[in-house]
Amino acid sequence: MGPERGPRPHGSPRPRPRTALVLGAGGVLGAAWMTGALPAVQELLPCPINDVDLIVGTSAGSVLAAALRCGASVDEMVAFQRGEAVGALAGTGVTELTSGAWPPLPRLRFGSARLALSMLVAPGRVHPWVGATGLLPRGRGTHLPLRDMVHALHCYAYQQTAPDGLPDWVGGQTWIVTVDYGSGERVIFGRPGAPPARLPEAVVASCSIPGWYEPTVIGGRRYIDGGVRSVTSVDALARAGIDEVCVLAPMASVVTDRPRKPHQRLERRLRAWITRELLRDVQALQALGTRVTVITPGPEDLAVLGVNLMDPRRRTLVLETSLRTSLATARAAGAGPSAAVA
Repeated sequence: MGPERGPRPHGSPRPRPRTALVLGAGGVLGAAWMTGALPAVQELLPCPINDVDLIVGTSAGSVLAAALRCGASVDEMVAFQRGEAVGALAGTGVTELTSGAWPPLPRLRFGSARLALSMLVAPGRVHPWVGATGLLPRGRGTHLPLRDMVHALHCYAYQQTAPDGLPDWVGGQTWIVTVDYGSGERVIFGRPGAPPARLPEAVVASCSIPGWYEPTVIGGRRYIDGGVRSVTSVDALARAGIDEVCVLAPMASVVTDRPRKPHQRLERRLRAWITRELLRDVQALQALGTRVTVITPGPEDLAVLGVNLMDPRRRTLVLETSLRTSLATARAAGAGPSAAVA
């Protein structure tokens, strides 16, 4: 039998609500936009952003999650997006995490013939977007700079210069979302019951876009970008015991614009579909009593994001725009509202 719960003594502090920060997929520019939104998020949180009870990172969001858990400050992360490696990021020796706006030519073979076959034989067993990635050619890109940066951050967190004695994971409850490229199942490293993994490899796996990057091998299995299953994996929080959630979703838009160019209209349709999926998961979480705030790019952000979220040339412009727009959005939303906002 657990301890009896009597009335809270008069004047004693209320326990802080258990809080989660969800950092979604979104490529190079999504990472810049989310970094610009972090000061706004800090205003909504009841604790320092590095100390939230749970951080969930998917794809680009996994990189930010690792940086926060390894002790990087928001100011240091903003500086990194501006091309300045300072503080926790100074020792990484990395300023660019990608080789350019377009992928190298892929290998002429299916990324996952087993997954593609599963989609055809048992279409209800595999998520359709995940199954479709098995038909993509196998990517040639590598994430060596990203792996090196996360490893350096991990060493910084434990004040070590060598991997000897370095724990596999990082302090603080941290979930990194990936997809098993053989079974098509979502795998969330760091969550109880997940396969063991080292932090750098888990982050690289979460960022391994099928058709662009090589899948990441962990424990003899291949893993790819968790964003192909869900851009945020908000639904995974249903039984996490969280009271309040703040979600940054750079690939969704609660309030959008009406562009005239055909390729932009097509991109907005994809955003609309992603937004509907996200809000459905948010509503399910709210039905369980969890307070949820969703921050997404608005019209001004969309104008600078463009349609290629992997193009690093617009990174600084996206960052500076988000620093302004996200702060105004968060302040309008109020302190931790149970709502979705643009």
